[in-house]
Amino acid sequence: MEPRTITANGLRFGYLEQGTGPLVLMVHGFPDTAHTWDKTMPAVAAAGFRAVAPFTRGYKPTEVPSDGAYDVETLARDVLALIDAFGGSAILVGHDWGAAAAYAAAALAPERIKLLVTVGVPHPRSLVPTPWLLWRIRHMAMLRWRSAHARMKRDDFAYLDALVKRWSPAWQYGPDEFAHVKQVFADDACLDAALGYYRALRARLPASQRASITVPAVAFAGEHDPTLAPRAFEKARTCFTSSYEVVQVPGGHFMHREHPEHFATELVRVLQDKGQR
Repeated sequence: MEPRTITANGLRFGYLEQGTGPLVLMVHGFPDTAHTWDKTMPAVAAAGFRAVAPFTRGYKPTEVPSDGAYDVETLARDVLALIDAFGGSAILVGHDWGAAAAYAAAALAPERIKLLVTVGVPHPRSLVPTPWLLWRIRHMAMLRWRSAHARMKRDDFAYLDALVKRWSPAWQYGPDEFAHVKQVFADDACLDAALGYYRALRARLPASQRASITVPAVAFAGEHDPTLAPRAFEKARTCFTSSYEVVQVPGGHFMHREHPEHFATELVRVLQDKGQR
């Protein structure tokens, strides 16, 4: 599947697309690209939806922004601009950083989101920074350091593989699984952009992530995620004023790639049951 391009929020975005019907915008996280959804998009398309997966800002073939803006609200406005460019409203699916952007986008413009589906990350407002959690997410500090760029590239991106193993410890994936990510990160400008997401983090959440979510929402939780177990997603219920469902599926943080058939089946069920408002 060859990427297409579209302009949104002042940037040229690359994206993958399958199917026709109501728009399902699927946003990737780190360390990843739009290809994270390669095994999910066919099922979404077969169920009668238009599955669109953009490469987020700075990830080739999307442009690296000249202003170096990677804060969460900018990422959210990218999402909203893409929704506008593709038709004006969407079911929004986000994993990892894509989930962070999706929460912010749903707070900023709920009228454009038919359904919010997040994968692997509970609502940020619900997370309490205990010593245990801070240790488990220590990468969020390390990736802000000046040395992060060199550390990521060392030994054929061995640190990337170490992060994946930490977040999805039972996943036995082959050498090609993250080849596309490593190819993108081999471009110094793209790797610096990906790390820019972490450098833009602040101690205080932006207003869009402090706000409650008013649209119907579903959160996918990996049953074997050692950092953010399903109970963390249950604790996030107070952040939602509309319907909220937690779907537990096998796997860790990369559940949609560890058990793609199971995940796709559950996602299609959610889209068909809740995404038609």
